[in-house]
Amino acid sequence: MPIKLVMLSVPGLRQNDLRHMPEASRHFSSGTSCQIRHSFPSVTWPAQATMLTGKLPNEHGVIANGFFWRDNQRVEMWTAPNSVIDKPQIWDLLHQRSVGLKSAAWFPMLSKKSGADYVVMPAPIHKPDGSEELWCYTKPQEFYGELLGKFGHFPLQHFWGPLANIKSTDWICQSAVTAAMKFQPDFFYIYLPHLDYAAQKFGPDSPQAINALLELDRVLAALFAGMQTAYGADEMKWVMASEYVIQNVDHVTFPNRILRDAGLLQVKIDADGRELIDFEMSQAWALVDHQFSHVFVKHAEPRVIEKVTEIFRDVQGIGSVLSGDSRKSISMDHERSGEVILISEPNSWQAYYWWRDDALAPMFARTVDIHRKPGYDPVELFVDMATKSIPLDATLVRGSHGVVTESTISQTVFATRGCCQELPALLDDTKICEWILGEFPVT
Repeated sequence: MPIKLVMLSVPGLRQNDLRHMPEASRHFSSGTSCQIRHSFPSVTWPAQATMLTGKLPNEHGVIANGFFWRDNQRVEMWTAPNSVIDKPQIWDLLHQRSVGLKSAAWFPMLSKKSGADYVVMPAPIHKPDGSEELWCYTKPQEFYGELLGKFGHFPLQHFWGPLANIKSTDWICQSAVTAAMKFQPDFFYIYLPHLDYAAQKFGPDSPQAINALLELDRVLAALFAGMQTAYGADEMKWVMASEYVIQNVDHVTFPNRILRDAGLLQVKIDADGRELIDFEMSQAWALVDHQFSHVFVKHAEPRVIEKVTEIFRDVQGIGSVLSGDSRKSISMDHERSGEVILISEPNSWQAYYWWRDDALAPMFARTVDIHRKPGYDPVELFVDMATKSIPLDATLVRGSHGVVTESTISQTVFATRGCCQELPALLDDTKICEWILGEFPVT
């Protein structure tokens, strides 16, 4: 009988959260579970790349949720293709195991042009006037037309930002069931982002975060039933994995302001009279990403690297400062990495701001603009709907992730149903790919 395995990748899912998720708890009650030892950095792109390849960032090359391409002084946030992952992924390895095994990749963020047989991910069309047209990249290409006719456009406005809600995750699940019915993939990876929003905005233990758990559980109930209908009598296997754990934060640091005060970061004035980072003239600047940042040092100048290291060694909220060979200890010694890596204390996160006067902040700072900001900006969740403007107050954020601690590891979830392999008490995230492959016999 053909094996069908569905893997749910759920950011922010914790062991205690299952108390509020009766449908998910019931579904996985007949299986086994363990905790996941996530590697650093525990954020979306690297976490997904590590689980899908079984390799660490210094091998697969995904060192953050974006990149700074030194050759053309360009920051790329959230738009990179699958080719930036330098190692084979589960779908590639399944093809090697058996040419007949088919995989579906539903919304992992680096899946565009991946080796998966069936793919859906957001791909809005950016128009010259700055507006966007809703669209998705799909494989096969014509499949989005079918989904569009059945469910309408993927609700991108509910995927991130102040309007983020269960509608985006619900669309993902409904479209996944449609794909299962039509294509019958053997391995189905589904990214369910819903728990990210309230936990970062209000804190992971807030009433809003608890309500998000209840909302996700209702959507999962429909997904479980839909997949069972789609696959019929085939042997169903399920895996649900925490992508990372969101921690309470009550502090924020501003690496770029510190680098500017030290005379290392330079700014230039744009056409609106606002300040932008001058990447070409700066000796050092930081691409921030939740609870860590890459500090890029011009020409990898040793004197500047040493200065940056000394500057941040005693900065409140910064727990570790790593440069040179010391980056190997967190598997971030990759050519795409910054020369210095700043890691926050568990209760702190890092904001990308470089201006001291909010009147000089670039226009995009007050908008939901995930591509032009040289760093991740959770303050986008706090848009004032009356003015449609983001308050430039990074202290509003109540949850973050990226730092890996014993506490975060103890809260993770790797739950299975219908699988044949035993689980250790603690599963390294680098072993998840191998474990999934082990559920498919070699033919």
